[in-house]
Amino acid sequence: MNIVLRELKVKDLEDYLYWNLPSHEFHKFNGPYYEKRSGEELVKLVEELRALLLQGERNVLQNKKMIADKDTDQIVGQVNWYWKSQETLWMEVGIVIFNEKYWGKGIGYSALLMWIDEVFTEHPEIVRLGLTTWSGNLRMMKLAEKLGLKKEAVYRKARIVNDQYYDSVSYGILRGEWQI
Repeated sequence: MNIVLRELKVKDLEDYLYWNLPSHEFHKFNGPYYEKRSGEELVKLVEELRALLLQGERNVLQNKKMIADKDTDQIVGQVNWYWKSQETLWMEVGIVIFNEKYWGKGIGYSALLMWIDEVFTEHPEIVRLGLTTWSGNLRMMKLAEKLGLKKEAVYRKARIVNDQYYDSVSYGILRGEWQI
């Protein structure tokens, strides 16, 4: 599948709501130790996004972009960034592929490759990018390593999922190490 990274559009909102409902499989891997929004909270969020988009706003999901099928323009996931330490110019990136039918097909690799390149390009001040996951998300750990990120930290028994402890695992890459 050929993909693009793009802003959320009005036509995406029903799919965005559907895929973010807490019943979907990806929630078991994407920070399952964090509280999820309820269906009612998601409906309210989508209506707020709709209002902004209809007013002409473009970047309504700040620091995030949708992963879309280049041929059908359907959304299949999302990438994001956030400041880990703005004082030291350190950002973290993340990714989620909504539909498990698309897992294991290289979409995450392609999307995160494009996203890391875009973040480094659009933020020339950034010194490093990180990616943090948990030891129960083996696919994300393999993806980080495949992209050339180095494992930099393991925080033992730092996450609880289904009443079991897991490690928090952090990866990083410096601007000078990023090659595409």
